[in-house]
Amino acid sequence: MPLIKYIRYNSYSFLTAFFVILFISCENDYSPKPRGYFRIDLPEKEYRLFDTAFPYSFEYPVYANIVPDDRNGVEPYWINIDYPRFNGRVYLSYKVINDNLIEYLEDSRTFVMKLIPKASSIQDSLILRRADKVFGLIYEIDGINAASPIQFFVTDSASHFLRGALYFNHAPNNDSMAPVIDFIRKDIHHLVETLEWKEI
Repeated sequence: MPLIKYIRYNSYSFLTAFFVILFISCENDYSPKPRGYFRIDLPEKEYRLFDTAFPYSFEYPVYANIVPDDRNGVEPYWINIDYPRFNGRVYLSYKVINDNLIEYLEDSRTFVMKLIPKASSIQDSLILRRADKVFGLIYEIDGINAASPIQFFVTDSASHFLRGALYFNHAPNNDSMAPVIDFIRKDIHHLVETLEWKEI
């Protein structure tokens, strides 16, 4: 066999073998990698006291800001805890109980139930601090598109009722926000654990 034909023959054989091996190796099941999200740097936990002329006090994080609620129809002692770093906000609304505790409890339950269509699960944690007369529930709402991943209420069952809800100022994607939601969840638990009522 002439040398040129031999080289051509071996080149074709090599290319054929290469493509056969490539084709066979590509028959394995392909599993796409899960979508990645940007790393979120979280600050160190540190708290300061919110203690003013309001009928309640609590500790809140130093990386958050307390701002008055400026929406229409707000009542006295309504405030927000802003998380500028995460574009999130905890809305706090306060009510004086006047033989209408059941109404406030039902309203809180209704707000949570409105999230059911977007929720995959709703878990509640009981708040029971008898010595300080702080009772309530924290609702944790799982679901990628749930608008509010955490809501809660606390009361002394006689005079005070405080309700809170966490919202983010962007379209909800609670998978990507999971580390931030967990981070703020701990702050909310700390708020509830340090809450104290004061005379109105």
